Amino acid sequence: MALDLHTMTSGRRAGMVDRLTADGVLTDSLLCDALLRLPREVLLPHAYVRVSGPGADPIDWRLLDGSHPDDQEEWLKLIHSDESILLQRDGEPLDALPRGPVTGGHMTSMSTYTPATIEALQAMELGPGQRYLELGPGPGVSLALAAAITGPGLATGVERDGPMAAFAQRNLDRLGVGAEVIEGDALEGHQARAPYDRIHSGIGVPCVPVPWVEQLAPGGRLLTTLATRTPSWPGQLLVTRTAAGTVEAVLRGRPRGYRPLLGYRWLNAVDHRARIKDDPGTARSTPLTPPPDDAYGFWLAAAYLAPGLVRDFQAETMTIVAPEDDSWAVAGPGDGAVRVHGPRDVWAELEALHARWEQAGRPERYRVDLRDSSGAQHVTSGAGPKALAWTLPPLAAVPRQAP
Repeated sequence: MALDLHTMTSGRRAGMVDRLTADGVLTDSLLCDALLRLPREVLLPHAYVRVSGPGADPIDWRLLDGSHPDDQEEWLKLIHSDESILLQRDGEPLDALPRGPVTGGHMTSMSTYTPATIEALQAMELGPGQRYLELGPGPGVSLALAAAITGPGLATGVERDGPMAAFAQRNLDRLGVGAEVIEGDALEGHQARAPYDRIHSGIGVPCVPVPWVEQLAPGGRLLTTLATRTPSWPGQLLVTRTAAGTVEAVLRGRPRGYRPLLGYRWLNAVDHRARIKDDPGTARSTPLTPPPDDAYGFWLAAAYLAPGLVRDFQAETMTIVAPEDDSWAVAGPGDGAVRVHGPRDVWAELEALHARWEQAGRPERYRVDLRDSSGAQHVTSGAGPKALAWTLPPLAAVPRQAP
């Protein structure tokens, strides 16, 4: 059985790599080799599948046990797919989870879906001999891949969840890649092994924690998601330290990003779906054609300069909701029209912001100044009076998990 499983998983890994390469996602030869060599089933021995639909509370789940023959085919297909792998509810111990149906709880740890992991690791430009720090490694998939590239003893993860840290370390030891997971606060980095050539954060933060920048070596690269309260328009921040020690930071909008710290409350459009269907709002004309999904520079600016908005991506036409203001905007019917509801004119804000974005030159990237002695982190699209600019919220804006 062990030989059969090994043969099955080797074939699955090869198929996964072929698919990702054909799609243009995977381009780095070192990462390609690491994906082929590392048996990811060791790191992901089980997986939750959500049974309930959106908005259900409590949520119904089903746990797939990779060691159980009745689950094995579905489990193998899932962990080699492009889906996120759900692993832990409410910080639960991971040693003896019961297989089958389970109700309640919310996911506190998962493995990010593979294309996002690959995108992040390739942006890091990993190479042999580099000191690597992973912040919030969860089950350790990206940490293991990084360790396979950098070499043993150079890759460290900091994980605040004790059961997950122990789970990841045990599985990493089975792989023999020489990576270590430290239980601790990822916001503090890990000074004991600093400085690092590469720092990757698997958690979204509202601004960059100072220790992360301080622990970045000359020539180093730091990659993280900048998270706002909306899950709709994340930003990816790349911080580099030049050989001379100068720090530069560039923020770009992305189609996806890492989840913020535990305890953070997302804005949610689901609760308004029925009401929007019954009353989409008052129709009026608009000069703004709904911006395309890949206008990342605009939508990223909207996350900060038109705060409190969330998009319902399941709606038939573009639907933007301000849930805390009981307001929404629905594009259409037809071109040049929009329907608006509530005390906040959501679409008027987007019209005004889009005009400013165009005047600023339709920026797709923003500079982040991390040098302010007061700790404030300022964002700008460039110089001049028409530039878009804002200040990142302080780290205290993200609630910390109670001990």
